[in-house]
Amino acid sequence: MKLITWNCQGAFRKKADAILSYHPDILIIQECENPGKLKFNKTTRKPNDTYWFGDSVHKGIGIFSYSDYEFELLPDFNSQFRYVLPFKVTGRGNTFTLFAIWAMNNKDNRQARYIGQIWLAVNHYTKLLNTPAILIGDFNSNKIWDYKDRVGTHSDVVFKLEQNNIHSVYHRHFVCEQGKEKHPTFFLHKKSFKPYHIDYCFASTDIADKVQTVEIGTYEDWTTYSDHSPLMIKFDL
Repeated sequence: MKLITWNCQGAFRKKADAILSYHPDILIIQECENPGKLKFNKTTRKPNDTYWFGDSVHKGIGIFSYSDYEFELLPDFNSQFRYVLPFKVTGRGNTFTLFAIWAMNNKDNRQARYIGQIWLAVNHYTKLLNTPAILIGDFNSNKIWDYKDRVGTHSDVVFKLEQNNIHSVYHRHFVCEQGKEKHPTFFLHKKSFKPYHIDYCFASTDIADKVQTVEIGTYEDWTTYSDHSPLMIKFDL
C-alpha cells in the first residue's frame, strides 16, 4: 500500500497528474477544491473512491482511493476538531483507522490552533488510537515551536501517540529525533532558504513495522506546484 499526503496549495485539478505519477493507493490532499470543481483532464486517472470535507468550495481536504481500498467517515467524527477526520479503511484483507489531517487556524481560540487542534483531537479519539491506526497529513507543526502557547505542544502529541504505540514513520525510518529532520516538507513563501518539516505520518507499531520506503519530494521538483512537498510511504501490508 502506497500512502501519499500533499498540501497542493489549491487547484488540485491542475496538479493531479504530477502526484499521480507516483502511483498512490490512497492520496490525502490538503487545500483541495470541492469535487464539484475537480474537473480533471480527460487523460488524468480518476479515483475509485473519494471523500471531501471543507468550509470553502475552494479549499478543503480530499481523500482519494486509486486502488481497491475503500473508506468511510466514522460516526465518531466530531466536527469540533476541524480537519482531523477519522475513516475506516478496508481493502486487500486489511482494516485500519485513518486520520486525515490538515491542522488549521482557530480564530476563536488561539490556544486550540494548529497543533493544539490535533492535541484535542487525539485525546478525544483515544479509543480509536487503540485500534490499528495511521495519522497522516499537514500538521503545521514541529518540535521547534513547542514554546508557543497552545493547549498541547508538538512534543505532547508525539508522547501521547507513543503511549498508544503509534510512532512517526519518518523518524523511525531515518533514525531521526523530532525537531532535527533532514528533509523539509514545507518552504515558507516557496523560499528554498526557509525550509521546515511539518507534514507527518504516524502509524501503529504493527503497521509501522511494515514500512518499506519513505520519500519526501524535493524543493526542485515540487516548488512550481506548491509550497509543500509530498510525503510518500510504502507499506508491505
